[in-house]
Amino acid sequence: MGKLYTLFLCILFSPTISAQKTNNDSLSFPEPQSFISNHQITNGGKLVKYKAIASETYLKNKLGEPVASIWSVAYVQSGLQEPSKRPVTFVFNGGPGSASVWLQMGMFGPQLVQVDSNASKDDGAAPYTLVENTNGILDITDLVFIDPVGTGYSKVVGKGKVEDFWGLTEDANSVAQFIRQWITDNNRWLSQKYIIGESFGTTRAAGVANALESNGQNMALNGLILISQALDYAGSTSVHDNITSYLTYLPSMAATAWYHKKAGQGKSLESFIEESREYAYNFYAPALYKGSLLTDAEKNEVAEKLSYFIGLDKDYILKSNLRILMPRFQKQLLAEEGLAVGRLDGRYMGDEVDKLTDGPHLGDPSSYQISSAYTASINHFYASVLGVKMDRPYLTSNGEIYGKWNWKPVPKGRGWEPSYVNVTRKLSETMRRNTEMKVMVASGYYDLICPFFDAEYTFSRNGIEREKIKMTYYEAGHMMYTHQPDLIKLAQDVRAFITND
Repeated sequence: MGKLYTLFLCILFSPTISAQKTNNDSLSFPEPQSFISNHQITNGGKLVKYKAIASETYLKNKLGEPVASIWSVAYVQSGLQEPSKRPVTFVFNGGPGSASVWLQMGMFGPQLVQVDSNASKDDGAAPYTLVENTNGILDITDLVFIDPVGTGYSKVVGKGKVEDFWGLTEDANSVAQFIRQWITDNNRWLSQKYIIGESFGTTRAAGVANALESNGQNMALNGLILISQALDYAGSTSVHDNITSYLTYLPSMAATAWYHKKAGQGKSLESFIEESREYAYNFYAPALYKGSLLTDAEKNEVAEKLSYFIGLDKDYILKSNLRILMPRFQKQLLAEEGLAVGRLDGRYMGDEVDKLTDGPHLGDPSSYQISSAYTASINHFYASVLGVKMDRPYLTSNGEIYGKWNWKPVPKGRGWEPSYVNVTRKLSETMRRNTEMKVMVASGYYDLICPFFDAEYTFSRNGIEREKIKMTYYEAGHMMYTHQPDLIKLAQDVRAFITND
């Protein structure tokens, strides 16, 4: 009895164990961490006073046991008598394996890190500059930035397993569970609700919108904002024998060649892009499907036209059998200068040690030239502005996740393989059930991983009601907000979308 009593006192007064227990008496968890601070900002010409709530939320299984801790940062306007009349927007990035740092510190958060707007230089080592986001949207909506399990400070806990969260369906379900819980905890069921996702975050957004219709708690969203959409991976996977990708990437290659003055000189970007669209649909597609049945004269004609659009040597195009993989384009466009162009953003250039590799070997210059700035800024902002103190590092990305990801939309052992991920049909069905939900698709002309022409191709099929889709374009890449003029334009477009202006 004495030993049991001593053990009871140790548990009761332990600083790291909460008195709150799960239904399983053998497990107990610390209280979720929460850091609340008060701030103000001027957005849309209005002074907005708001609370920043940086916190953990436990996701629980059917037995009520915590299985994951989700980290989020919510910026919620203060002093409202009826908060439910104010819209709330949930924001996440992609990967899978990326935290929400990019959209938070690059576009929608109250403070942004400054990177080179013209993609002309590496941002290098600290110091970096943080500025107030005067183009923000906190005057029209609250914002909740979500880090999925395994990113940021989010992690599995208790009996949770990574395989319960690291998958196409599992990920969407867990984020939907978090959104429902946040809405319930904050009494926001009557608020207008939006999701902003980027890259794989758009894949997730379509899945979450669908998942929110189930589990006996149907939650209808007002809109999705898809930045650098990736709904049908056939159009964003540059590999041999994937004919779709040769077509969808051509206009982005043309735009990038135009930017670097290798093609289309004397023409506007828009007119040159339109010309490449027309060629892709009307001439390049039939040639690709005809394949080895093309005559030599036809092959030469196609190679000359591709050279005209993408700035590569005709003989190189012929040796490539009229099919240019994106890594080869990255390496070949500026080969004479010994440079490789970026994948996320073709404006960026990297000086390669090996000039002859079949694609960039140093990585993506549009990523490695800015990632240190984003990592430093989020850590500084959390610690110095929001007062966050956690016992683990904030993971802006987690490469382990991608390698263990379950891409199948159905349980293992079912469905056809191999096939490309495509959630567009799921989105079209959600839109037909939720007839008032609208969708905005933001694309960068120089995005060489999720090409803008793929967005057009995707949303012209799959049962999508095209009149409900708003397409917007920017003269930058995947993260178009790194280009200051496009940050301003994207902010205006999002504002107009949410406010119906």
